[in-house]
Amino acid sequence: MGGLSSFQNIFRIEELKKRLLFTLGLLAVYRIGGHIPTPGINGEQLSKFLLQRGGAIMGFFDMFAGGALSKVTIFALGIMPYISAAIILELLTVVVPAIGKMAKEGEEGRKKIVKYTRYGTVIISAIQSLGIAVGLEGMAGGAFIQHPGWSFRLMTMLTLTAGTAFIMWLGEQITERGIGNGISLIIFAGIVSRFPSAIGATYRLVQAKELSLFFLLFLIAVVIFVIGFIIYVERGQRKIPVQYAKRVVGRKMYGGQSTHLPLKINTSGVIPPIFASSIIMFPATVAGFIQIPWVQSIARELAPGTIFYTLLYISMIMFFSFFYTAVVFNPVDVADNLKKYGGFIPGIRPGQKTSDYIYRVLSRLTFAGGIYLCAVCILPEILIQRFNVPFYFGGTSLLIVVGVALDTISQIESHLVTRSYEGFLKKSRVRGRRG
Repeated sequence: MGGLSSFQNIFRIEELKKRLLFTLGLLAVYRIGGHIPTPGINGEQLSKFLLQRGGAIMGFFDMFAGGALSKVTIFALGIMPYISAAIILELLTVVVPAIGKMAKEGEEGRKKIVKYTRYGTVIISAIQSLGIAVGLEGMAGGAFIQHPGWSFRLMTMLTLTAGTAFIMWLGEQITERGIGNGISLIIFAGIVSRFPSAIGATYRLVQAKELSLFFLLFLIAVVIFVIGFIIYVERGQRKIPVQYAKRVVGRKMYGGQSTHLPLKINTSGVIPPIFASSIIMFPATVAGFIQIPWVQSIARELAPGTIFYTLLYISMIMFFSFFYTAVVFNPVDVADNLKKYGGFIPGIRPGQKTSDYIYRVLSRLTFAGGIYLCAVCILPEILIQRFNVPFYFGGTSLLIVVGVALDTISQIESHLVTRSYEGFLKKSRVRGRRG
């Protein structure tokens, strides 16, 4: 009854109810758009052809697009071009001093970077959609295209680019006026939408005795274990003790209390696997539609389960774990703030020594978090490839689904607790990804 009453509390807070319904409404719009076909394409026949020819790599990409890529609907490119543009801008803030300065200008700088990210999204979408259009014309002798030529190419470019721009707008609206991170929730919705069809396909395989009941139970146990492991690590923290010195201001005495600085084991959250997947998907998506032998060989090498894909994926996850942590958490600023308000870590001198200590602890946590991300994203996928599981559902999708769900629940929880309502968890609150 406690969980039910906590759920009912959501609808007693008018603002929270509006935000939740707004989010669900925009996600419904996203799912509807994923079924609207691109003009001039026979979507159903193309989907069967691509899934037969594409194998694991098409299943992997189609998972992120919620099935829109295989049918080449108006949302075929999904949100990945936006993520690719965001990655490029994040990297440029480190490489280009002018953009790095812009990022430190507060709200105005953030607006400029968002504007440039939108421009980059349109450019990347146009390039990818042109590659897809050209590839479709050469696929099976153009059997899936009604009127090939530049009119079809331009129409496809315009349709797919506009679709990605609309998804980008939906994500920004959810973040601003809804609950949770809009871009993450759109990826979440795309992955979750594939669950019913995967469950149905598995049930039919068990009925046809192509998949043993024992192996199915083993897979379910693996999924439950991975979900539990993800929740355990995502909520794990390293608490650095902080002591505040006593100080007298007027007639009152402040400070003297002990607290802690919470550092998450996985500070970067689900960002590294999403970024890594996006970068791998950019060339492989286009390559999958171009019927040229050397391009096809590249696409095969980038397919999940290959040695090259695994090594590249692990390297990118580790890189973005450190990179994104460095972007969102600055030990120098934390040390300066502690010193400013009279706080110190017992046994560590304030200032530079404190900054070095926090950086050392954070580096070790980030390394452990990167190893955890690699293990969760790679090991279940190796298991799937090894035992020829007939559908694609690996650790990356589990990590994104569980991580986004925890973040969204933490935001709902904060709304409930702020207004003195009982949260979802009585004894321990769901924590978001604070540095």
